[in-house]
Amino acid sequence: MRLKHCHNFHDFRRLARRRLPGPIFDYIDGAADDEVTKARNTEAFDSVDLVPNVLRGVTDVDLSVTVMGQKLAMPFYCSPTALQRLFHHDGELAVAQAAAAYGTMFGVSSLGTVSLEAAREVSTAPQVYQFYFHKDRGLNAAMMERAKTAGVEVMMLTVDSITGGNRERDLRTGFSIPFRLTLAGMAQFAMKPMWGINYVTHEKFRLPQLDDHVDMGGGALSIGRYFTEMLDPGMTWDDVARMVADWGGQFCLKGIMSVEDARRAVEIGCTGIILSNHGGRQLDGSRSAFDQLAEIVDAVGDRIDVIMDGGVQRGSHVLKALSLGAKAVGAGRYYLFPLAAAGQAGVERALGQMQAELIRDMRLMGASKVSDLSRDNLRFRGT
Repeated sequence: MRLKHCHNFHDFRRLARRRLPGPIFDYIDGAADDEVTKARNTEAFDSVDLVPNVLRGVTDVDLSVTVMGQKLAMPFYCSPTALQRLFHHDGELAVAQAAAAYGTMFGVSSLGTVSLEAAREVSTAPQVYQFYFHKDRGLNAAMMERAKTAGVEVMMLTVDSITGGNRERDLRTGFSIPFRLTLAGMAQFAMKPMWGINYVTHEKFRLPQLDDHVDMGGGALSIGRYFTEMLDPGMTWDDVARMVADWGGQFCLKGIMSVEDARRAVEIGCTGIILSNHGGRQLDGSRSAFDQLAEIVDAVGDRIDVIMDGGVQRGSHVLKALSLGAKAVGAGRYYLFPLAAAGQAGVERALGQMQAELIRDMRLMGASKVSDLSRDNLRFRGT
C-alpha cells in the first residue's frame, strides 16, 4: 500500500500501522481503559443526519472562518499533540508546513519534539502553543514569555490532564519515554527496522520546550513522572485567570466539557474553549465533545469561540459540528496517521482530502459559506 492509495482516514491508519513499530502505533491509536469514549467520539456523529437544501445556486464555496482572531482558509485545524518525531523524523515541522500550505492552524505541545521557534521559522500558519500547568510558577511564566517571543498567536492551556490516563495498550508494550519496553514491545520494534534506521540517522530525539527540565538520558525524568511530579493537580480557576491576564492575548482552554466550566472560561477572559475529552485518552466513559456541543454553544456561543475536537474522520463530521455552532474543528489522529505514513506529503494529502470533502459536501448541502450552515440542516435520530 502506498500514499497514493490512501483515500480516507482508515487508509492512512492502515499505512501507518505497516510502517510504525507496534508500541508507537498503539500510542497514537490507543485510549484509556476500555476505549469506550474513543469509539463514542466518532459514533456520535452518526446519531445526527444532514438535511441538504437544493437549487441554491452554489458556484463557489468559501470555507474561510475567523477563530480566536485567526483567519483560517478552512474550518479545520491540526490540534497540537506530543512526541511527533516518534511518528516521523520531521515531526511538527512537517505538520507546520502542511498547515501553511492549506492556510490553517497548527500547534506545538509542551511535549513537542520541535521547538516553538523552529516551527515558526518554517510556517506562516497561525500557531498554537499547547501548555501544561506546572507546580513551578516561574517555569510557567518563562514558558509563556518564550511563546510570546517566538510569535505564537494562541495560548492553549490543557485542563483535562492533571494526571495521565490509564492507557493499557502502553502498559502491555512498556511504551514510555525514555523507552522501557517489554520483551513483546522490543520484538515489535525489531519487526520494523526502517523506523529504527530513521530514528538513529536523524536529529536526536528531544523535547525542546522542556530541555532544561526533562532529561532524556540516563536517570531521566520520564514522561510519566513529568505528569506526576511536575504538573500541578491543584490548578484552580484563579491560577488560570492570572495566566490569561499575563498572556494578554488569545487564550483558550482545551478540555472543557461542562456548561458551568464554559461560563467560568468566559468570566476569566478566555477568547476560546475547546470541547475535548483528549481523544478518549483520559477519562473513559466521559461524554463526546460533539454530544455536548449544542448545550455549550447555547450557553456561551455568543460570548466566546466554541471549538471541538475528537473522533473527526470526515468532512461531513466537520459540517455537523459547524451546523451546531462550532467555530472550527480540530483533529489529532486524523493527521498523525498520515504523518507517520509519509511525513509532510501525508499530512498535505489528508488536509487536501478534508478540504475537497468540505467543498463537495457544502455544495451538496446548498451552502456557499460556513455561515449558511445551521441547525435547520440537522435532524437528531429519535427526535
